[in-house]
Amino acid sequence: MTNVFDDPRITAVGLLFEAHAGLSARFNAQLEEHGLSAVEFEVITRLARSPGNQLRMTDLAAQTSLSTSGVTRVVDRMERDGLLTRRACPNDRRSSYAVVTASGMQRLNETLPGHLQMIEQWFTGQLDPEALAALLDGLRRVRDAAHPCATAGSDDVSPEQVAATDNASRRH
Repeated sequence: MTNVFDDPRITAVGLLFEAHAGLSARFNAQLEEHGLSAVEFEVITRLARSPGNQLRMTDLAAQTSLSTSGVTRVVDRMERDGLLTRRACPNDRRSSYAVVTASGMQRLNETLPGHLQMIEQWFTGQLDPEALAALLDGLRRVRDAAHPCATAGSDDVSPEQVAATDNASRRH
């Protein structure tokens, strides 16, 4: 009789959780040195990687797997710290954008070199280029199946729309 705990599906999920826990512990310590929690780093990085350095609050919630109230609390805290600001959505008064400030970009730029070094040391550097490409492909497939909203809003706003919104807000 086969031992159910030898099932490769259990092994795969277990290894994923163990790798995540180990990386998270290392990353959290480095992020704390820069005054950021893991959630704050995720939020500011997702915003910085989005067109216009902004996302609708609802899209940010979908991408981070935080609740809308959880995103509101994080954005409130980061806004108080000067890392983010909110901008009204020009075509939907019920919605607003979270936007990275210059101070937020500076904090991210100070944090990233050490963070990238840790990623290389403890994650991507452990894999040859072919293995990394295969892992990225596999992770995207799993992410898209398990968390289909993970890229919500990432391509909703063109740079031209952001510039038009910025120009309009400066005039008012």
